[in-house]
Amino acid sequence: QVQLVESGGGLVQAGGSLRLSCADSGRTFTYYTMGWFRQAPGKERDFVAAKSWSGSTYYADSVKGRFTVSRDNAKNTVHLQMNSLKSDDTGIYYCAAQTLNSGSYYGSQDYNYWGQGTQVTVSS
Repeated sequence: QVQLVESGGGLVQAGGSLRLSCADSGRTFTYYTMGWFRQAPGKERDFVAAKSWSGSTYYADSVKGRFTVSRDNAKNTVHLQMNSLKSDDTGIYYCAAQTLNSGSYYGSQDYNYWGQGTQVTVSS
């Protein structure tokens, strides 16, 4: 059974850093792309970053230069290093994974497995 479990969220001051991690405890599938989305209160779930099995990376414009996505294919884990955090980065961060190469990475509909989410709060 697929179970994506996130960790690493918390409260941080603006300008600080956090590192999120996500692991598939069941190691059930080989995921083509693994990534992160976030949802701020009252807003839609938005794409943050993703990395494909082959190593290609994708970022939302709002996080380019500040966030870095990495993954360990053998362990089915994905990480998100977040630096220079801003109050706008506050939200629930969700790990996402896709088992088919759809050629699309930016929409929530492109991913078929999700974690439960971890809260990130950036205080100004």
